[in-house]
Amino acid sequence: MTRPPPCSATVREEPETIPTDLAPETLIPQTLGPKTLAEAARERRDIVTGQVMDEARLIRFVAGPDGMVVPDLARKLPGRGLWVAADRVSVETAARKGLFARSAKRRVASPADLADLVETLLMKRLLSGLGLARKAGELTSGFEKVQSAAATGKAAFVIEAVDGAADGRRKILGVFHRASKPPELIGLFTSAELGLALGGENVIHTAFLAGRGAERWAFDACRLSGFRPLFPESWREEP
Repeated sequence: MTRPPPCSATVREEPETIPTDLAPETLIPQTLGPKTLAEAARERRDIVTGQVMDEARLIRFVAGPDGMVVPDLARKLPGRGLWVAADRVSVETAARKGLFARSAKRRVASPADLADLVETLLMKRLLSGLGLARKAGELTSGFEKVQSAAATGKAAFVIEAVDGAADGRRKILGVFHRASKPPELIGLFTSAELGLALGGENVIHTAFLAGRGAERWAFDACRLSGFRPLFPESWREEP
């Protein structure tokens, strides 16, 4: 029924050998090389593969005062950044093989559930981002408004509550095939979670309108796609 989002919607399984690129696909256009010094400054080296890539495709970690590795999703914590490709396999590999300590050149420890922690924090960032977008007038909610935004190409994302009725979701997604610019599908949150973030009740259908806000929000959606699907796999089979 639905097409996969540009970010990989499938959590990677660990290969026998580490490939040259463990990062998921992103919504960020890829270029052959940096065009400016500012763009070059945004590139970092993945400590797992040694590959240099845009910061938007990586998760930054730092070693806290207690020597424990901490995710720094906002890239604001003090200390030397330890950069890992934004997917579950890479984070688990870095933790299991002691690559954080090797890169930091000192003794550091990684929590056993580090990849799960990154996933949880990214989910919270996405919900928080929706709340900010609502205040900025970048969201629209309700069946008819979302259907119209999707049909006219004004929606960058359609965000469906995971516990919403399948019939309403099918009608919303039915316009994807007719839209000139089909939006991407997100199905990560319950109606209660969306309602709490957006200050409403029983929020089922929401559209994130195309624009700079949606582009910024897409960075975290892309990073999250390396840790879990962006919508339930069962939705692909719906008629």
